[in-house]
Amino acid sequence: MRSLMMASALAAFLSGAVWAQEVQAPNAGIENTIRSQIDAFQQDDFGAAFEFAGPGIQNMFRTPENFGAMVRNGYPMVWRPEDLRFGDLRDIGGALWQKVIVQDGAGRTYVLDYRMGEYEDGWRIDGVQILPAPEVNA
Repeated sequence: MRSLMMASALAAFLSGAVWAQEVQAPNAGIENTIRSQIDAFQQDDFGAAFEFAGPGIQNMFRTPENFGAMVRNGYPMVWRPEDLRFGDLRDIGGALWQKVIVQDGAGRTYVLDYRMGEYEDGWRIDGVQILPAPEVNA
């Protein structure tokens, strides 16, 4: 009986995990926001790039210069990408997360997750995280 209860709990957890990460149709507004911010980074226009950041990020970094320094040092693949592709847009717990696949100038590939927020003036980026590279077994 205990095994059955544990199996039921595991099944409920797994089905909840699937439900909690629902793939959405591509959103041109979200993709344009991310692409526009990256275009601004490539031109070293940190003022324009800062405008695509959500209020929480703007409050954290306070100035476009601080924001630009963080991106140059922490996300160089976003500052100077060689290639950019969009992956799945997912709803996770009510927040929209856009996967972005970026290749840097050295040919390394990164998968980033952009947390998006919709505001009165349109979509903004509320956070970015670098996802761990998938393990490859030989």
